[in-house]
Amino acid sequence: MHPITLQKRCRRTFDVSDALDSSRMWRTSDSSATSGCDNGGVNEQSDFISALQAVIEVDDSARRRAEYSSDASNYRVPPLAVAFPRDKDQVRAALAIARKHGVPITSRGAGTSVAGNAVGPGLILDFSRYMNQVLSIDPQKRTARVQPGVILTDLQEATAPYGLWFGPDPSTKNRATLAGMIGNNACGSHSLAYGKTSDSVLSLDVVDGQGHEFTASSGQESVAQVPGLSSLVEQNLALLRTELGQFGRQVSGYSLEHLLPEKGYDLAKALVGSEGTCVTILEAEVALQPIPPGRTLVVLGYPDMIAAANAVPRLLPLNPLAIEGMDKRLVDIVRQHNGNVPELPEGGGWLFCEVGESERESALEAAVQLVAASGVDSPKASRIVENSDEAAALWRIRADGVGLAGRTPGGNQAWPGWEDAAVPPKNLGPYLRDFESLMDRYGVVGLPYGHFGDGCIHVRIDLPLAQQDDVPAFSAFMEDAARLVGSYGGSISGEHGDVRARGALLPHMYSDDAILLFQQFKGLFDPDGNLNPGVLVDPAPITQHLRRPAAKNLEGKGFTFPHDHGSFTAAAHRCVGVGKCRADNFAIGAFMCPSYQATKDEKDVTRGRARVLQDMTAGAFDGDWSAPEVADSLDLCLSCKACGTDCPAGVDMSTLKSEVTYRKYKGHLRPINHYVLGWLPRWARVATEVPAVASLANWALSINWLKDAVFKISRMDPRREMTAFTTQRFSRWFKKQQRVERHAGSTLDTTASESTATGAQDNRHRKTRDVILWADSFSEYLDPTGAEAMVQVLQDAGYTVRIPSSPACCGLTWISTGQLDGAKARLRKTLDVLGPAALKGVPIIGVEPSCTAVLRSDLQELLPKDPRSWAIKDKTMTLAELLTDPELGPGQEWLQARSLEGTRIIAQPHCHQHAVMGYGPDLNLMETLGAELTALAGCCGLAGNFGMEKGHYDVSVAVAENQLLPALREAGLVGSTGNIASADQTSNANATARTFYLADGYSCRTQAEQLADVKGITLPILLAQTKVR
Repeated sequence: MHPITLQKRCRRTFDVSDALDSSRMWRTSDSSATSGCDNGGVNEQSDFISALQAVIEVDDSARRRAEYSSDASNYRVPPLAVAFPRDKDQVRAALAIARKHGVPITSRGAGTSVAGNAVGPGLILDFSRYMNQVLSIDPQKRTARVQPGVILTDLQEATAPYGLWFGPDPSTKNRATLAGMIGNNACGSHSLAYGKTSDSVLSLDVVDGQGHEFTASSGQESVAQVPGLSSLVEQNLALLRTELGQFGRQVSGYSLEHLLPEKGYDLAKALVGSEGTCVTILEAEVALQPIPPGRTLVVLGYPDMIAAANAVPRLLPLNPLAIEGMDKRLVDIVRQHNGNVPELPEGGGWLFCEVGESERESALEAAVQLVAASGVDSPKASRIVENSDEAAALWRIRADGVGLAGRTPGGNQAWPGWEDAAVPPKNLGPYLRDFESLMDRYGVVGLPYGHFGDGCIHVRIDLPLAQQDDVPAFSAFMEDAARLVGSYGGSISGEHGDVRARGALLPHMYSDDAILLFQQFKGLFDPDGNLNPGVLVDPAPITQHLRRPAAKNLEGKGFTFPHDHGSFTAAAHRCVGVGKCRADNFAIGAFMCPSYQATKDEKDVTRGRARVLQDMTAGAFDGDWSAPEVADSLDLCLSCKACGTDCPAGVDMSTLKSEVTYRKYKGHLRPINHYVLGWLPRWARVATEVPAVASLANWALSINWLKDAVFKISRMDPRREMTAFTTQRFSRWFKKQQRVERHAGSTLDTTASESTATGAQDNRHRKTRDVILWADSFSEYLDPTGAEAMVQVLQDAGYTVRIPSSPACCGLTWISTGQLDGAKARLRKTLDVLGPAALKGVPIIGVEPSCTAVLRSDLQELLPKDPRSWAIKDKTMTLAELLTDPELGPGQEWLQARSLEGTRIIAQPHCHQHAVMGYGPDLNLMETLGAELTALAGCCGLAGNFGMEKGHYDVSVAVAENQLLPALREAGLVGSTGNIASADQTSNANATARTFYLADGYSCRTQAEQLADVKGITLPILLAQTKVR
């Protein structure tokens, strides 16, 4: 590598160890540096932070630095501080202060860069938090002006009313920012039609490394704004024409071909893909395209991915909008994760091709032509999909596969690094063949997919990276892979950029003269080298700052982490930073991440928490498990478990939080609320032992001053209401009903046709089946109405209902407060109570979703060696799962005899049910019965003990405002006083159906009642009211 020829002004060397001890960051590596640079490091740091605090929101806490130490790459570089600009003036001021103090600058959007684009050792400017607006749209010129942090889907939503959109569409579009896309020249699946981001950028308002502010656009006048640039271009015309821009996905290096005269001297486009190394973007003007007309999907099946790649050159002359490749192994992973996938043509590798025409007949004709040119032999190897819903479901396989590619079929962690290489499409088949051979030689697995029409292959590879001894093999593979792609005339990066992951590999594809040209180009904008240093020019070695090898292996002590070989460290490092937890996923029915959607703070998102835990495993914080940075990071985690399902990498922050809390307090006195709320089933059992005591307790806690005193001592928020204890436990009600039935000549242990009139004829010839109705502590001691209604429904469906002979607590509240020894003790008793029935194959029907989820997930992770744990997991079901089961259910006749027509339901699925059991059976059941159904996504916000605890109320309410409260208002349940009335008391002149708020979760009902005065019902109560046809 050529040494960069920059003017040096107190150039400092930053590394990870310096970043961990920020005072060391101010020591110069040059002993001849001026005295102003090598003295008073701590004071200079303090002066720098103080200067920033006067002009911009800035945070230099250890926790914040950990949150921003990584992006979606393999690298960990803790910054000195993170700043959050609100406008251009604050950006200018922060840049000026950083220049004065010689501190490097890294611009950051969503932090989804997979090559280390968004990490750096100095000051991080996070544009996503505040500078995220679409400033203007010109429908006539088809342009938009945006701030750097605007999310792509927000731009698409703003331009849609004009029939326009921004063409490049990366898979991370629901969290990727425009400046981030500009930084690495992102593309997306439709780049055949719309090209790279550079093709849609018209102008950029920027500040360079010297503080010069200008607008980069096209034309010689724009180039002339940068002294020396015109002559640099003139001196290198031959190189620009022969080495750069040789095919569509040549993204590596700087895209200086745009400075050629024949390309209009386009400085704006040349700066796209410069990865923050030359300028900081203040605003951007981008070109918009007409929203594509009706599109038709063509799916083509081939024996393998190499055969699919070989077919691409035959399809390109037909000008499809997209040609995407998918490996069968990746589809199998999606099928395993989702339960099923839409029907695909036969084959071991597929091409997803899209055509767009203004008329249906034209689109169909184009699709037929694609099939004819594809070379597939069998009619079963192709499928033309005109229905948009079916096409969307098929495209969802591709979208889901992007996230799930982080795990191989064998369950190994697959890492980014060699992420997005590209070759000319004519070379794709041979390149892919040789690349598969390279992986075989190293004994690693990768699942290729990506933009086959452009010759761009995405792949994540299970190269070992857990230990320092793994690093040499990682380095050797990367070097060999770079040599291979260079031999095919390809690009080391096809859309994600080079940066830390691949910057040092550029000599494998570029000449020494080209490398020198890149250095000279950067030097014109940033002679001091302070803009995103150590990446594209004068890059650090690809093995420097690797995150995973720096971590210590910490074994699970409470949870066993069976999916991560017993390692807490491995479980925390499941997070590779793809950032889906930052996106608004409600529209697709996902729940992750409720706290981030409420606060929009990286501290409160799954990824930010995972980064803090990863730094903890690397020894970054004093106190490890008890470190205040860890406690602060986990404080607003609702333990909703949604990330365990919604996160493509399967990061289960609820389990990680419980383990951390367990390790922190084991052998020590806990906060008082752990004993109050964590032991709630214990106190509820005591209070309800004598009905008069329960009544007295309810009365006492209704007295405001007494309730306030109890809440203050218990560190509960005074704005909350205390839950009421039932005066008749469910088990006592059940036994009373048995006596009534016996007195009437029947029992609850008989068939529904004998004990109930409704539905008797439906079940006259059905074999009676036993079920265990398991009423958890909430249903037993607090609100038994759902369990009571479930008895009626089960009897009506022809089941013999039995209940456990003694209490069986799942220990949920102990788990959520990290009291895992106590949880295990209760679960062992539950194994004794429910285990025998489960081993005999008797279905166990849960009432409360969160408790049911414990028996289906946490139980096996806490007590995995007891075979009864797995038997209970297998036999525990929700009511909807039982009623819709083809073998165990009551059958179609029973379902067809009942109707919910004329009933409108606002359904709030419990987060734990969404994450563990899924809400699909419930939805299918209610829709089958004819209900008008609106199923909410996202957490209700109470989340058990979370919303009751002091300091959580405001976030709890904000989470409820994500989905729950707006839905209740929109449903017409708001009374004239502004309060939301109970569903069964509402009269609405515009309503044509009975409207119910349905929530099986006790927390979900409590939240709606306390915040909105809406009394919810459960699914059993709803079904008990169904009309018989």
